[in-house]
Amino acid sequence: MIRILLYISELLLYDLIQFENTKKENKRSANIPGSSNVAAGSNRRLQQTQHQVDEVVDIMRVNVDKVLERDQKLSELDDRADALQAGASQFETSAAKLKRKYWWKNCKS
Repeated sequence: MIRILLYISELLLYDLIQFENTKKENKRSANIPGSSNVAAGSNRRLQQTQHQVDEVVDIMRVNVDKVLERDQKLSELDDRADALQAGASQFETSAAKLKRKYWWKNCKS
């Protein structure tokens, strides 16, 4: 589940970066001499949109970092659970051997 969320977050971040690059390219082509100038209202809307995109990109970067940290913590927890399971199995085996040992000792006495 975590890996799926991580993959989706990476795709969204990639799409946002692609959108940002396309927008920058469009800005450059609009500033070429001889091309039509953007109206003041359109320019302001473009700046607002750019600001919103920048905020979303920042939020997505933070989210991806959080997902990566969470995945790392879950992996560590899974490793600890495996080690605990192995210890429990070893304890169970040792306890059974000890029980048999004292059972035979009681039978012989």
